[in-house]
Amino acid sequence: MSHNQLSRNKNLPAPCIVDTGIVVNKQDIERLLSDLNQVRYTYSQDGVPLAQGEGWILEVFADPQRSTLVANRTLYINLHSFDYLELQLSPSQEAHFNLMQENCQLQLIPLSNPLEEQASRSFNVATLEAVVAEVLSAGWDMHLDDEENFSF
Repeated sequence: MSHNQLSRNKNLPAPCIVDTGIVVNKQDIERLLSDLNQVRYTYSQDGVPLAQGEGWILEVFADPQRSTLVANRTLYINLHSFDYLELQLSPSQEAHFNLMQENCQLQLIPLSNPLEEQASRSFNVATLEAVVAEVLSAGWDMHLDDEENFSF
């Protein structure tokens, strides 16, 4: 590839993928999968399903020395185990994340909704902050009460 071709490629806009398409950049794949928690998975080879089930994605990472592991209803996904991710929508508009490697596919179908989970996380953070503030306030009150009891 010549220098002119390289400089022209730098001027191309970054891809924009909405609901369907092929994602090859490992960082983009990691960002997509990091939002998934509970999934239904199917592992296929040459189009033949070999394993399927439901589980939780506990880790998404990129390390050429480690494996992708699916066991005991947990998934540890190594991006180096796959060439690319194919995004698809089912006829019922469900998102399907297909991790592809030659003739093998690990399909992930989310069972949880990231919008609902984010709202729940926000609520939990607000609740936790209120509880911590209340505990700290009670601690200060107790500390002040102790000082009053031991004053000379």
